[in-house]
Amino acid sequence: MTQRQQIREKLQHIFEEETDMTLGEFRDDMSLAQDFKLDSVDYMSLIMRVEEHFHIRLSNQELGGVATVGSLVDLVEGKVAEGTPQTVRHAA
Repeated sequence: MTQRQQIREKLQHIFEEETDMTLGEFRDDMSLAQDFKLDSVDYMSLIMRVEEHFHIRLSNQELGGVATVGSLVDLVEGKVAEGTPQTVRHAA
């Protein structure tokens, strides 16, 4: 299993726990807002869980470009590859 597949699998698990949904599919083109019905509080809770699990920090600027599962997987994969939590999130 590739690192990307492992990240996707863990993200799916986190999404299922946060949304109380069982996801039959978890595609790159799925919209975080529309397909998962995430409001801003749900979204931030999910992001905090992702940061905690992967030991990374995601800035508001980075998160501004995240609208789909695929863009979130890309961002997490890039941060994990960096190896150190360098970016500090500032309150919006």
